[in-house]
Amino acid sequence: MIIAADNLHAMNPIVWEALRTLDPKPLQELARRCEEAGAKLLDINPGYLSPRQEDRMIFMVEAVQEVTSIPLILDSPNPRLLAKGLSVCRRKPVLNGLSLEEHKLKEILPLAVEHGAPLVLLLMDERSFTPPTVEEKISLALVLRSRALEAGVHPENLIFDPILPNLSWHDGFSQVAEVVKSVRMLSSGAIFGEPAQTMVGLSNLRSGLKQVYPIHLETTYLSVLAGAELRYALANVLQPELMETARLINRAC
Repeated sequence: MIIAADNLHAMNPIVWEALRTLDPKPLQELARRCEEAGAKLLDINPGYLSPRQEDRMIFMVEAVQEVTSIPLILDSPNPRLLAKGLSVCRRKPVLNGLSLEEHKLKEILPLAVEHGAPLVLLLMDERSFTPPTVEEKISLALVLRSRALEAGVHPENLIFDPILPNLSWHDGFSQVAEVVKSVRMLSSGAIFGEPAQTMVGLSNLRSGLKQVYPIHLETTYLSVLAGAELRYALANVLQPELMETARLINRAC
């Protein structure tokens, strides 16, 4: 299982201030800390940017690449931001991600094909809604995979994200169970006849709820997802207990 750091996102005050002042040093220090903590990928997420600010994706990528050679995930629903990030990446990044929204199908798929980049398929429909049941998630996985293959994306470049819920959602705990089932079915090869790569955003679980739910929930679910053969976990890597759990899981595997 590969741990990707999701610490470089615009909701992090350190990142927000760096984007405001265009000071690369805080981003670079944060990237170094993530690498030292054991991250194998860095998720670059500048958040919403107005058209006049879109070069900040370039700023983030270039700043981080000055201090680390860890592969990047370019994380944005905006195809223009993904294109800007791709234009300065020294190594092939992961693109995160594609849903069934028509404009994303038209604009993100060609980027993935042109650059031969791994592509995260977010199991979300044309309304950007993620269904709660494993049956609906797998149905979306089938459709998204078909669209990606038709566009020319190689099957080995597809990564499926069934969208781990926030625990404040209605039936949040039940939906987590459906995500685990989805990961197991995709990773086992039961759906496509061969194992598929899977990813979840582990931090989604407790986002905004850290005073309500302890870190033990993340470490427990990380272990459960590892048992379902999860390939990538997007997580806050500056949580020592979480990273120790990840190290124990990988040693056991």
